[in-house]
Amino acid sequence: MSFDTKNIRNVALLGHSGCGKTTFAECMLFEAGAISRRGSVEEGNTQSDYTNIERERGNSIFGSLMHAKWKDSKINIIDTPGFDDFVGEVVSALKVADTGVMLLNAKNGVEVGTQLIWDYIEKFETPSIFVVNQVDHEKADFEGTMEQIRSRFGNNKVLPMQYPLSTGDGFNTIVDALQMTMYVFPPEGGKPEKQPIPESEIGRAQEMHNVMVEAAAENDEGLMEKFFEAGSLTEEELAEGLRIAIAHQDIFPVFCASSSNNMGSGRIMGFINDICPSPADRPAARLQDSDEKLACDSNGDTSVFIYKTISEPQVGNVSYFKVYSGTLNSSDELTNAENRGQERFGQLFVAEGKNREQVSTLKAGDIGVTVKLKNTHTNNTLSTKGVDRKIAYMDFPEPRIRVAVEADGKKDIEKLFKALHQIEEEDPTLILEQSKTLKQTLLHGQGQLHLELIKYRIEKVHNVHMDFIKPRIAYRETITKGADTMYRHKKQTGGAGQFGEVHMRIEPYTEGMPDPADLSVRNKEIEDLPWGGKLAFYWCIVGGSIDSKYSNAIKKGILQKMEEGPLTGSYCTDIRVCIYDGKMHAVDSNDMAFMLAAGQAFKDGFKQAGPKLMEPIYKLDILCSDDVMGDIMGDLQTRRAIIMGMDADGHYQKITAQAPLAELYQYSSTLRSLSQGRAKFHQEFLEFAAVPHDLQAKLIAAHEEALAEA
Repeated sequence: MSFDTKNIRNVALLGHSGCGKTTFAECMLFEAGAISRRGSVEEGNTQSDYTNIERERGNSIFGSLMHAKWKDSKINIIDTPGFDDFVGEVVSALKVADTGVMLLNAKNGVEVGTQLIWDYIEKFETPSIFVVNQVDHEKADFEGTMEQIRSRFGNNKVLPMQYPLSTGDGFNTIVDALQMTMYVFPPEGGKPEKQPIPESEIGRAQEMHNVMVEAAAENDEGLMEKFFEAGSLTEEELAEGLRIAIAHQDIFPVFCASSSNNMGSGRIMGFINDICPSPADRPAARLQDSDEKLACDSNGDTSVFIYKTISEPQVGNVSYFKVYSGTLNSSDELTNAENRGQERFGQLFVAEGKNREQVSTLKAGDIGVTVKLKNTHTNNTLSTKGVDRKIAYMDFPEPRIRVAVEADGKKDIEKLFKALHQIEEEDPTLILEQSKTLKQTLLHGQGQLHLELIKYRIEKVHNVHMDFIKPRIAYRETITKGADTMYRHKKQTGGAGQFGEVHMRIEPYTEGMPDPADLSVRNKEIEDLPWGGKLAFYWCIVGGSIDSKYSNAIKKGILQKMEEGPLTGSYCTDIRVCIYDGKMHAVDSNDMAFMLAAGQAFKDGFKQAGPKLMEPIYKLDILCSDDVMGDIMGDLQTRRAIIMGMDADGHYQKITAQAPLAELYQYSSTLRSLSQGRAKFHQEFLEFAAVPHDLQAKLIAAHEEALAEA
């Protein structure tokens, strides 16, 4: 059975880890009759969180697609992870969702993970509702959580629809100001009994209801006129006004619930069905590299967007997609806008976690699954033949940490790389890099937990052992003063030999520095180096002591030494070299001789010119609560970090610091431990700065020792 666009609701369950998203999803499915028994995270039998690692860990790692039928509608539900290590799953879910359901733990209120997710809600302009969950917890604070929501997300936009009559162990009653009724739940949860609102609460409920009516009327001139004339709105008019306000992010309704006892979820399902926007109510989709937009219309040309790809044993690639326009039928053949390849949708499915149900048709706005697309990947758009359009790509966050990886032996290297490339295909937030600079294979990810998951999958699923090792640091080498040096390369092996003598001046280079006054500059080249910085190469030979035909060989010899610097084998930058004298031989001189002579002269001169080792410095932005701020700052000081500032961000603190990359290995794990998972950080490259003298000496000694052992 296919559903019309106006009868489809796509919701993403969002929130910090531990707020109860997976349990709430079970309640939604149970209330809709999609399952006959609610599973639990503890028992490992929920519809989402169905992979072995999720069951072992007891929390979501992957986004899970499910669906439920409610009245005449279909509600697609995407349960997302709460740890920011898996933020890529949140990004892909928000790309295709039409409503975000943000769950908050009534004990903890607005947590750091909530703030992170909200940034993406604003980016995608996703209409959203809040659910204050776990109000049955003994330390639940509904009113305090409401204050935090208002403070962080807009006092005038946050619109409570309900409130609990009491919180903690005795919670079983919700006052619903939208329906102006009270729901009393049995001890086991489930279907509540509707009762009149008590006299003591009627004033508060009526005031809340009036605010809703005004908010609904503000978004439509016709409704506003009716409101002024009648002083109120009918139930249908109120629903329509709220739908418009939610769709435009003018209001964010707030509900309360206990997912563990299944109290409140059915009412929220009804609100999603009756009032939350359908795909047809959302703005037309943005297109990549175009000002045009694509309306969600099942009568248009068919276009589908692949928002997620996974690989399953015995199945191969499984593609999750949203139909943005038109109607997709099984056996339809569409064109991939990226590579112009043809793809046949042999089978269409709707998902219920790991289970899939085959369907024949999906209309615009619906979310589905297919298998065995040959050359289609995440972020690809496929359309009817002759239609050339690309849905705007998802932008995934840059990696925050990195590790080097090694296989057990040479025989496992090929298997390891094949497995890593497959996982990289599934996870756009993971980057695999073969670093020529560091001579290591690097994995870049969102956090230590993210990378540990990759290791688990490599070893358990692909049966390849791999080790994480500390990545090397891409230092830079430069000089602080000038030096004159020379080197003669002379080699006689019978017959023609090799001879070349080069005299050079080596000094630091800065943009716009004057030419040397005591040398006659015949030619100069300012070259941008591939690794950053510059080489200024001056040809100052007078009288023909070295033929100019050897200048390229001399420059090549210098660049070779700059690629593997004299101190630690790191790249050299920002140096001026003036070739001012030398000797050549009519028979024995050649390019090789001058290349070797120049390289050795550069190396000797570099060591005499006040050599300095530079290290990459990163800017850190850390968001944390007051109670862990001192511990985090203390840890930063042990990492040679400089605290640049502290500012309030809502009811959180933002620490800005600068720290050497060499000190940030496994910082993600340390921060999670210090904050009990309630802090987040972002890092970005800032500059290169001089390594402290004592540390520079240790690094040079370690490099020399490694060369001696090689």
